[in-house]
Amino acid sequence: MTKINDLHNKGMQDKTYQEAYDALEDEFALAAALIEARSRAGLTQGELAERMHTTQSVVARLEGGHIMPTTRTLEKIAKATGSRLKISFEPDIANHSPPEQSR
Repeated sequence: MTKINDLHNKGMQDKTYQEAYDALEDEFALAAALIEARSRAGLTQGELAERMHTTQSVVARLEGGHIMPTTRTLEKIAKATGSRLKISFEPDIANHSPPEQSR
């Protein structure tokens, strides 16, 4: 039986796969943060959904990275998990050119 990690590692040898995977890095990080907040609060997807006044399937889609949440949804998740929402902008290390100045 092939493990997911084995398939992923094999896929990372393919440039097209690696580029597609890298393009989704931010979405994977957001999904992981949502799962971590829920787990830290000791909640199931269903319990989180109840606190957010939504359904378990919506929580599953958020955690699976299938939908991009709004800031309002992120605030609901933070409140429901006893977390504080923090959004930040960090320098893009890969982009060494200075940002364009607007007038």
